[in-house]
Amino acid sequence: MMAMIAVVFVFCYAMIALEHPIRINKSAIALIAAGLMWTLYSFASPLGVHAVVEQLTEKLAETAAIVFFLISAMTIVEVTDSHGGFEVITSRIKATKLSTLLWIIGFITFYLSSILDNMTTTIVMVALMKRLLKEHNQRLFFAGIIVIAANAGGAWTPIGDVTTTMLWIGGQVTTTNIMKATFLASTVSMVIPLIMASFMLQGKVVAPDRAEQGAVSTTRFEKTLMFFMGMGALIFVPIFKAVTHLPPYLGILLALGVLWLVGDILHRHKSTEEQEHFTLSKALKRIDMASVVFFIGILLAVATLSANGMLPALAQWLDVKVGNQSVIVVIIGLVSAVVDNIPLVAASMGMYPLAQFSSDSFLWEFMAYCAGTGGSILIIGSAAGVAAMGLEKIEFFWYARRIGPLALAGYFSGIAMYIFQYRLMH
Repeated sequence: MMAMIAVVFVFCYAMIALEHPIRINKSAIALIAAGLMWTLYSFASPLGVHAVVEQLTEKLAETAAIVFFLISAMTIVEVTDSHGGFEVITSRIKATKLSTLLWIIGFITFYLSSILDNMTTTIVMVALMKRLLKEHNQRLFFAGIIVIAANAGGAWTPIGDVTTTMLWIGGQVTTTNIMKATFLASTVSMVIPLIMASFMLQGKVVAPDRAEQGAVSTTRFEKTLMFFMGMGALIFVPIFKAVTHLPPYLGILLALGVLWLVGDILHRHKSTEEQEHFTLSKALKRIDMASVVFFIGILLAVATLSANGMLPALAQWLDVKVGNQSVIVVIIGLVSAVVDNIPLVAASMGMYPLAQFSSDSFLWEFMAYCAGTGGSILIIGSAAGVAAMGLEKIEFFWYARRIGPLALAGYFSGIAMYIFQYRLMH
């Protein structure tokens, strides 16, 4: 029965990858995968149905936390966009060549992701690109680079990526050391794809028409206020988590409530028709809920592999068969392009005790880099990729052909940089 679960996952994964040629929505496949895999697991588990239900409830809570965060972040971006807030940035970006714009966007994403997290940063930057580029094909390419830059930027800080945060909370890494150890490697993993992409992008920047952007009757003060309120709401989340130690989704829900309140106060004297354009309910209608549903399905499907012990077993198998820890960590990074890196890192944390591998050792720092950046190789290998996939309708194989090789080159270049730096410093 456990083999059947693996077969269902592989088959559904293939159908998600082939969404465009078979013309079946990936959200439907993800939901079917989650339902079938948990059902098969309930039949096969020696612990019984009640134990499986408890595991499902736990995994559902983890999934719901991510989904609440995703919906709230997307809503904040939509509210900011409806006020024309992104013009505060787009009006200051004067790049005329696509290659120049690529570097600007890459570095903004990289550093923003280190402050926020990679998924939120991707949502913000993809929304920003809709204000900067008219051609959808060009936006697709930029979205791919944004995913690479967001994952690279998130890997070198404790709050930028979930896996680094897990290692930080678990005591495997400390704030200052992880930033010093992985900053150069993360930078290289972004810069190499940018260099390669610069030769692939030719032409001038063509901005969308004002009519296409959707004219909004907001003053400069309203645009500026809602932009900084929106960005402040997102930056508030990691601060909220660090101070209160409460889940990030609670912080972003609080921030969304404050943003809603400010918006209502700002437009309370306007007519009902004018107010309608800026309301939170209007922003919620513009969110791509099919992408949210896909997120739920794929996270629950992968959670089955963690709950039934397959991913921890994979980590142990690698430890026995490969033995070399550096190679194991590199493989974990590559595997995270296919399945969620969170359970892989969690399994590794259980396999290698702190008593044997102390805080800020080579193993933990190297794992933070590899698990954080390896997910960029495939579009559904990271939360940032899944978010971009939904927002810009990126096809699996298009990303694998056009962006995957760039991400792979950056991944191994960053590995070389980290190992060189480690040997130099130690």
